Formats: sequence, structure tokens, C-alpha cells
Amino acid sequence: MTARTMEPLLFLVHRIPFPPNKGDKIRSHHLLRYLAAHYRVHLGTFIDSPADAGHLHALDDLCASQCVTSLHPRAATLRSVSGFMTGEPLTRPYYRNNRLQRWVDTTIAEKTIRKAVVFSAAMAQYVERFPDLRVVLDLVDVDSAKWAEYAERHAWPRSFVYRREAAKLLAAERSAAARFAATVLVTRGEAELFARKAPECTGRVHVIENGVDTNHFAPSDDRPSPYAADEAAIVFTGAMDYWPNVDAVTWFVREVLPRLTRQRLDICFYIVGMNPANNVRALAGPRVIVTGTVPDVRPYLQHAAAVVAPLRLARGIQNKILEAMAMSKAVVVSSAATSGVTAEPGVDFETADDAEEFCSKVLTVMRSEVGLAMGRNARARIVADYNWTRNLSEFKKLLEPMPRIQAGLARSLDTSLDTTARR
Repeated sequence: MTARTMEPLLFLVHRIPFPPNKGDKIRSHHLLRYLAAHYRVHLGTFIDSPADAGHLHALDDLCASQCVTSLHPRAATLRSVSGFMTGEPLTRPYYRNNRLQRWVDTTIAEKTIRKAVVFSAAMAQYVERFPDLRVVLDLVDVDSAKWAEYAERHAWPRSFVYRREAAKLLAAERSAAARFAATVLVTRGEAELFARKAPECTGRVHVIENGVDTNHFAPSDDRPSPYAADEAAIVFTGAMDYWPNVDAVTWFVREVLPRLTRQRLDICFYIVGMNPANNVRALAGPRVIVTGTVPDVRPYLQHAAAVVAPLRLARGIQNKILEAMAMSKAVVVSSAATSGVTAEPGVDFETADDAEEFCSKVLTVMRSEVGLAMGRNARARIVADYNWTRNLSEFKKLLEPMPRIQAGLARSLDTSLDTTARR
């Protein structure tokens, strides 16, 4: 099948799906690449960072057409306040744009588009006026549940705003899921949670897991270490303006690192990731290095003595964990961050929650023989279970009106829900 004979498809994403350097962009990028292999993709998206503007041409070979609209976070935040007056979740007006809506309307009409993939509930508003469009909504996570957890961890007035957003966004998620052909989440745990919150949508809720580019994320003898020879580096990777990541490294520096350094004087904690918030930069010191953006995260993972993910709030799958495991690293993670990871604790990775347990587990995996064995197991698990093409192929099935396949997927989820209820 040539590009000219491929069926057209609309793909709407709230953030440009390139470069794949943070959680949602990793999934949307690989999803775009998969869809482009099977459809003529018309992409509608936003740029919310000046650094991303230089990457537009990277998408030219994947898309038949693009509408890329600038989103200025401050202006969008002010616009989102209108949600208090309209009764909407603040997320919807934040991502509302007349230019993008006109492009969607025109593209669907002129290209005779009958199918769409919508990435995140915020983008659902652009196709609500097209009842004949077959839409697969990729929620990825139950975002409304994230706001509810934020409310529990913040004081008033933020707690009030977050609690309201949780309720309003859940209503929007349920409305979209009831309207569209299928709704996708990244882990079985997220799908089960959404099915409980939106029981009327259970038959249209599906699980499509992430993958890892295991050719890219692989150890290499040609990759030099970024660390000093006398350092034993413990590493956390992630976007460092994202509150759960900020919370995780702050807790680790305050509660775990002092315990570790009393045991080993060579330990340094590296916080590796873009856009470190001011309170992350403030953690820097003799034993804490805040790198900011790095050209390649792989040297930091490959040469680390251990990788940690002490997330106290985590939704869906944590790509940082999968990528570290693919690099054959021993990873110590909080139980909150293990949802959806198809691996065996104590064999493929370690789990810990309180400071003493984190300290003990990190020191254990830093022993070379333990860490090497766990790293080998970790990579084997990722290679076996996290293949992008295999996992994303479920999208094509959902885009086709094939009741038998959809019923089979729904029955699988229903069985899982029944099993969970009996526990």
C-alpha cells in the first residue's frame, strides 16, 4: 500500500510528539510513528516550549499535513480560569484554540476523514461535533485521579482547585469515553480504575501498554562515563518541573541520602532532567548534582551504581523505570511507581517505600554481583514485554469496526475487574 492509497486519519495531541524526551511525548511519538505506517496522518497539536519549535520538520515525513499551534502557558492559564464560570474542567479552555478547531473542521471535510486518534481528554473537544467519526481516545492515565491525589497533598486554596478539577475532569473523561468508539489506558490498573469510575463505559475501555526502544536504550562499550572515577552515582531521571518528580527527589535528598552517605562516603546523587524547578536547584550540593538538560541520558544510566524512582505519587507507567531497566540497570522504585510494570520484584527490580528500606535496598543493589544480575534480568524482561510495534498494533484493531475483537478485549478487562473485586 502506497502513501496515496492509505486511509486518512486525524491525530490530535496536546503537545508536539517530538522529541520523545518526557513521558507523554514518548508515547505520542511512538504512536505517531505506528499510525504513519498504516494511515495518511493529519496531525493537530500544540507547541508549549520554544525549544520544541525547531523540531517541526522532524515530523514532515510522518504526516500528510500538520496544524501546529503555539500555546503560551501563561496566557493559557489565564484562559483556563473561564472554566470556573462555564463549569468546565480548567484543562479544556487551557487547550481551546479557534485556529486548531477550524483546521480540524476543514481537514475532516476536505480529506473525507472517518477515523481519529485523540491523545488526552483535553483534545476530545475538537471532535465532539462529529458523531460519525470513529474516535479512539488515548487517555493514557486517569488524569482526574492525579488531580485528586494532588488535592490530598496540598493545602487550601490549591486543594480546592485540584479537587474541583478532579471532579470536573472525571465528568469530561466519562462523557468522552461514552461518546467515542474506544478509550485506551496505558496499564491494566489504570483501565480498571477508570472502569470503576465510569461503569457505563466498561465495554469500551482497553489496555495498550507502552514499549521501549531497546536498540536505543542498550548498554554500549563506546559510551564514556559522565562521573568522576571516585564517585558511586545514584541517579534519578525525569522532567524536573513535574511536581511528582520534584517531590520524589526532595524526599530522597532529605530522608534517604543522609542514611546512604553515612554508609558510603563515595555516594553522589544525580538529578538528571530538563527544566529543574527552583526548589530542585536548591538541593544541589557536594553530594547532590542537578544537571538540567543533558544531550543524552544513556551515559548517566549506564554508568550509575544504582537508579532510583522514589515517587510518592505516580500514575500509569513510568518510562524512566523501563528505560533504566532496558539499560541493564538495577532499579529501586517505590511501590506507587510499579503499577503496570510486568516484572518481578526482587528479581528484575527492587521496591522500597520508607527511608530505611530505600537505603537498604540501594546499598544492596550497589554490590556489583547483585546489581549486574538484576540488570541482566531487567533488560531481558523489557525486551520480552515492551515492544512498541506489538503493543501499539491494538490501536489499528480498535480503529476498525470489528465487534468480535472489541468484545474479546472488553471481556478480558471485565474478567480482570471481577478478579480484583474478589480479592
